[in-house]
Amino acid sequence: MVIDAHHHFWQIGRNGHEWPTSGLGPIYRDFGLDDLRSEAVGVSLSGTIVVQSQAHDADTDWLLEVAANDNLILGVVGWADMLAGGAADRIAHLAQQPKLKGVRPMLQSLADDDWINQPVVAPALEALTQHDLSFDALIFARHLPAIDRLAKTYPGLRIVIDHGAKPPIARRHSHPEETRHWRELITAIARNPNVHAKLSGLVTEMMPGQPIDDLWPYADHLLEQFGPDRLMWGSDWPVVNLCQSYRSWFDQVHNHLRAMPTHSTDKIFSTNAKTFYKIKSETGVTL
Repeated sequence: MVIDAHHHFWQIGRNGHEWPTSGLGPIYRDFGLDDLRSEAVGVSLSGTIVVQSQAHDADTDWLLEVAANDNLILGVVGWADMLAGGAADRIAHLAQQPKLKGVRPMLQSLADDDWINQPVVAPALEALTQHDLSFDALIFARHLPAIDRLAKTYPGLRIVIDHGAKPPIARRHSHPEETRHWRELITAIARNPNVHAKLSGLVTEMMPGQPIDDLWPYADHLLEQFGPDRLMWGSDWPVVNLCQSYRSWFDQVHNHLRAMPTHSTDKIFSTNAKTFYKIKSETGVTL
């Protein structure tokens, strides 16, 4: 059985929506549970983690409402204004929601690469640690040194690097030095035992028509550094639809990892998401 560790829902013009914009035609519409079930046919999907897509409390509240009414959604990664004076109180409130598992500030869009380490954010980070919530890092490779500092400052904070820090796959051949730098930064960040990574969002870092084989060295490096115990598969649906289908991305990764022992692929496709996000089994025991 498969747990999708990273996907989204959104409603155009509602719940604080700002992205996607109308220029992204294939994904500029509402996406919800019925769409997910339709597109994941044949994947043996047993549960998912839905991740915020808007920097707005309304988006998080809506996702929690959706999750509360459907057992397919095992957890929600929401958003909180970590600069707000009441950030710690908001995080404490979110922590009381059974399916809220973590938060994701949208660091990739911020001008300051070291934004997360400024003192004013500390109360929010301390609240996350206190309430045992996780931290999804939506970043580019240039942010990895800041996340490294974050991981060392808060060793009790569970951190996951979304989309492998968006490696420079499209520029693999034209700018090989960027790939070398990404590899070095990934190697460094993976030394922190509280940092994990998602095998997600990689196809949208490729050029149109670029062969899928250009992607695998990046996926393999993530696997080499984080190992099968700290890497989890995610669809990044519906963003993945900009390049290919949900089922296609799943099949490609599953096929690429087919030589691994079953217990290792089970971790990547299911168990690690349960462990990292502290998903409880039907008996109420944390796996």
